[in-house]
Parts: sequence; C-alpha cells; structure tokens
Amino acid sequence: MSERRLDSTGDPGHSEEAPQPWSPPTMPDDARSLGLDRNTEEGAWVMMAASLDGAKVSHQVVAWLLLIVLVGIPILLRVASWLGA
Repeated sequence: MSERRLDSTGDPGHSEEAPQPWSPPTMPDDARSLGLDRNTEEGAWVMMAASLDGAKVSHQVVAWLLLIVLVGIPILLRVASWLGA
C-alpha cells in the first residue's frame, strides 16, 4: 500500500485547474435568465436535455424518445379528440 504524502508546499498533488472527473452540466443562459435551475422540475428537464451529446447514438435515441413523448403524444391526443368530437 502506497502512502500519500504532501509535498513541501502542502499540496496533495492536484491542481484546481485540472479537469474534474465529473462535473454537472451547466444550465443554458436563456433558461437561467427565466429563473430555472436544476432544482425545479422544468429546470431539471432542461438540464437533462442540455447534457445530451449529439455525437453519441444513445443520446440521440433518448432525445428522439423525449421528443415523441413530450410533443408527439399530446399532439396525437389533441387530433384524436378533434376527430372524435
């Protein structure tokens, strides 16, 4: 087992400028100006959507599923109510 030692300056060997292994995504500026943050329900949806990476296929699938669920289904229900009434 290796022992971690501080160097003479007291620094444990890492810098604050080094990228952290994980940091939460940032809220887009326009959503922040509307008063949304990740602790509100709508802000959490915005944060989740903002953290999707278009280069990853799994993230593209999630984006399409969100689009279908959040937009497609309400439109289909509205059209069905117009046709049925």
